[in-house]
Amino acid sequence: MSTSRTVDRAFEAALYDTAEHALDTAASLLAADPMADAELARRGEEFVATAWRRGWQPADLVRIVRRELDDVHVRLVAALIRAQAPHDRPRGPRWAAQLDAVPDEAAPPRTDRFSHATAVLELYRLLLRLPTLEPLDVGKARQENRPESRALARIRALLAKAEATGYPEEAEALSAKAQELMARHSVDEALLSAHAPSPDAPGACRIGVEAPYEQAKAVLLDAVADANHCRAVWNEPLGFSTVVGFEADLEAVELLYTSLLVQAEAAMTKAEAAQRAGGRKRTKTFRQSFLAAYAHRAGTRLRAAAEAVTAAAGSAGGVDLLPVLASREVAVTDRLERMFPETTTTRLRGAGDAAGWTEGTRAADHAEVGRRRPLR
Repeated sequence: MSTSRTVDRAFEAALYDTAEHALDTAASLLAADPMADAELARRGEEFVATAWRRGWQPADLVRIVRRELDDVHVRLVAALIRAQAPHDRPRGPRWAAQLDAVPDEAAPPRTDRFSHATAVLELYRLLLRLPTLEPLDVGKARQENRPESRALARIRALLAKAEATGYPEEAEALSAKAQELMARHSVDEALLSAHAPSPDAPGACRIGVEAPYEQAKAVLLDAVADANHCRAVWNEPLGFSTVVGFEADLEAVELLYTSLLVQAEAAMTKAEAAQRAGGRKRTKTFRQSFLAAYAHRAGTRLRAAAEAVTAAAGSAGGVDLLPVLASREVAVTDRLERMFPETTTTRLRGAGDAAGWTEGTRAADHAEVGRRRPLR
């Protein structure tokens, strides 16, 4: 039997047959034919290329495999992504950064051929069934061709310090300064784009929203996005939010959301320890309420910080920023509505623990964050 035929028969059994024994039958076929390994890997690269055509990106693929399968499958898909990359077309700095972040771990140990074939087929089953996602390609993105700005480097450093410090007051000051710099950077980019011969167009990126308490985390991401002139749409089944905005603002959202999540989880752990020391047991409801309150309060404070910086910039520069910012908001809204013509609003669940809400609000005050719009 030819190598290609072996793989075809294995795929017919494992990928397109839902019978209980189908996977074992297919894995046995592949395990018995070592010559099929190269063809099996080539087919895997084709599955990855098909995922790209369906709108998926490297970070998306790694995230969904980690979410649905096991570590062995993450290593397998990472190897496929790296193997396929040299045959792919250039897709811009954001894509390149995701490729650089693909796990570069050693290939999973080959305990036996049957187990390896089983894991490969489980991965291919998942890749075959991936839905089509909204494309994120940007028509014009002047910032993508530039190195990271000095402002973003400073913001990154401030947030790293805020995450590392054990003093809430210091974290508050550092986070507040980071948001102030983000707002100023956004205003500068808006003015530059308004006077450019070829203005930027809004782009989009996906940011993972991981379990547990993903609903509260999605609200936090929505708050950060809204504060930075972006819009977020949460895809609960696939575990991510799509954020739409101009490139500099998207970078700010990624930085700030990641940092605030680290700070929130650290503060939540500390609050739980204090509750336990007081003899009170805390539950999932406490943690859900904590993160929900954190996101809500974060939204309020981020909005205030952004609006203050915008007002000050307009007064100091003698420039009416409102028309510039309004035109960018219209462009972002238009892009979002074209990508997602239908969205629904989700009611936040499980935020009924008063102690958790109080502690989450207090933690958000220390983190100096804010701004929220209803989750879409």
